[in-house]
Amino acid sequence: MRITKATKRYENWLRTHTPLVEEDVALKHQHMAQDLFSFLRATFYRWMQLWPDVCVSLAEAPSVLAVGDLHVENFGTWRDLEGRLIWGINDFDEAFPMPYTVDLVRLATSAHLAIAADHLRIEPEDACDATLEGYVAGLKQGGAPFVLAEDHVWLRELALGRLRDPVQFWREKLEKLPSIVHPIPVSAREALEHLLPDRGLAYRVVHRVAGVGSLGRQRYVALADWYGGRVAREAKALVPSAALWARDSGGPSEILYQTIISRAARCRDPFVQVRGHWIVRRLAPDCSRIPLTDLPREKDETRLLQAMGRETANVHLGSENVREVLRHLNKLPRRWLHAGSKAMVRVMTADWEDWKRTFQL
Repeated sequence: MRITKATKRYENWLRTHTPLVEEDVALKHQHMAQDLFSFLRATFYRWMQLWPDVCVSLAEAPSVLAVGDLHVENFGTWRDLEGRLIWGINDFDEAFPMPYTVDLVRLATSAHLAIAADHLRIEPEDACDATLEGYVAGLKQGGAPFVLAEDHVWLRELALGRLRDPVQFWREKLEKLPSIVHPIPVSAREALEHLLPDRGLAYRVVHRVAGVGSLGRQRYVALADWYGGRVAREAKALVPSAALWARDSGGPSEILYQTIISRAARCRDPFVQVRGHWIVRRLAPDCSRIPLTDLPREKDETRLLQAMGRETANVHLGSENVREVLRHLNKLPRRWLHAGSKAMVRVMTADWEDWKRTFQL
């Protein structure tokens, strides 16, 4: 099946679960044609079609409740209940029981692409080694949240160095967005109001275009003034993982976002909540995904990738089969992660070239 046919089938499947914003779907198609990294981020559904045939032996690994759509830009910061700055994986839209190797190979594949785009300055083999080293260490340690306080000074400096300027964030990123004039779903409005700081707080609703993988789903942001400052809450439509679509088995369509964040060895973001079929979160300058382009040019790539591996372990530890995963890891050949990610780079590149040719017709 070619990428165009797979995309059409997947999007038709999506429409059976949630209304799509067709203008945003068209924009997503454009992003898919622009560069290979965006294509990877936008096509987890295709990854799950190709993965079992490309990485046959790795697809037989022990299963965990995995992130699914994991990549080097699916990391960011938030504030925990104590107001501390936390770093880690910040999106679990595609959470699903999968071989633990899915997350590692996808993360390593994204590192390959980031290196090719000159966003990471490290050899691909070394990037894979660092990711795997951090993952194994995290499993053996039993998990350790990345609290950017007394520890992880180097990571705190990276994060604080790119925290968005509040003036630019509010005035340029959110305030300029036009208000939505048509009624929004009652369930979305109730989800937004539940997370606002005061009951009855006046707010206006805007539509924000963000992300790549989830682009096309309904996304609403409530903007309000509260005690001399601005607050924002976002509700994004949730659908079952594309891993379920790729299986084509008609199995249960449970959304596992809340389950995976509840089980993981992490300091949770109290403002991230699942309300029905909406994921609701706080938007703020210090609560966001961190693009690699926002990081300083001079950074310790090895240490950063090790941290990403450890954070992946923090999430997988929620499945409580650490010994089984470690036993399987010990049986794998040397450089297996590099070999698997190289293979996925090849097939994703071929798909991207095919998409570009079709898209430009």
